[in-house]
Amino acid sequence: MKTLLTHGFKDIVSIDNLLSAWREFVPGKAGKKDVREFYRHLADNIISLHEELENDTYRHGGYIHFRISDPKPRDIHKATIRDRLVHHAIYRVLYPFLSDTFIADSYSCQLGKGTHRAIRRFRTFAGQVSRNNTQTCWILKCDIRKFFASIDHAILMNMLSEYITDQRINTLLREVIQSFCWQPGKGLPLGNLTSQLFVNVYMNEFDQFMKHTLKVKYYLRYADDFVVMSDNRSWLKGLIPIISNFLTVKLKLTLHPSKVFIKTLASGVDFLGWVHFPYHQVLRTSSKRRMLNRITENPETSTMQSYLGLLQHGNAYKLAEQVINQTYLWK
Repeated sequence: MKTLLTHGFKDIVSIDNLLSAWREFVPGKAGKKDVREFYRHLADNIISLHEELENDTYRHGGYIHFRISDPKPRDIHKATIRDRLVHHAIYRVLYPFLSDTFIADSYSCQLGKGTHRAIRRFRTFAGQVSRNNTQTCWILKCDIRKFFASIDHAILMNMLSEYITDQRINTLLREVIQSFCWQPGKGLPLGNLTSQLFVNVYMNEFDQFMKHTLKVKYYLRYADDFVVMSDNRSWLKGLIPIISNFLTVKLKLTLHPSKVFIKTLASGVDFLGWVHFPYHQVLRTSSKRRMLNRITENPETSTMQSYLGLLQHGNAYKLAEQVINQTYLWK
């Protein structure tokens, strides 16, 4: 029996929640033209948005599309300020409740988690499976093909409705989810705050299957990247068709055919930007190249400090020296 959300529609659309959503949304964006324009008539805009939501006349607007390289090209779709404010208002109410349903070893887009904690957990698991590097640790690593573009709207709404009985909330969620698609009935935009929450809800079904149905002990996931560790390579190989079938049948997702592999920790496993070995980890070559290029483009002390902070999480003393030298050379 799943726990149900106790908050109601009015908790999301209240003026107090919309104002709190604005205060959380605006830091770091106050200088942007669209944010300044919205702020110029903030009270009127908040009241107007509240009335539309309260009267069930709110309709989600369109998106501005642009591309980034992070490091591979990604399509970002940015909603209008008023729509992003609705996303934050929804997130403020739903995240604290839904995040409690996620497994401990799901790490993406959650408060108090992130890549560094996922990497520490990865290394803890590796130490336990290898018995402190005294036996072979095999690692199955998988990636989902076109993850955000493949999220099925109907499946996602069914999952959300299992936790949320308030039909007005579900109608609002449907309005946000169906405001964007890569193909009919599929896809979430990378730019929405709600998308980060929704993909975790979507993949929680898979997480629960791995942990409670298959009872996989050494499993962790970050977004669409996940790993399973074992001292038994054959067992890991046998998991692949089971995992693939569940993703295809239940979630309409597909494993990326060129990004599924089983390797030993001793041979080096690439996970979350670092290549992990039994006693150390080194920055992925493409990440290193991208970092040095950005320093060349923006040789500021703040840029250098942020990268030095990143490099503290691995064995990168020589690379840290290179970052310092390159920063001062280009300055």
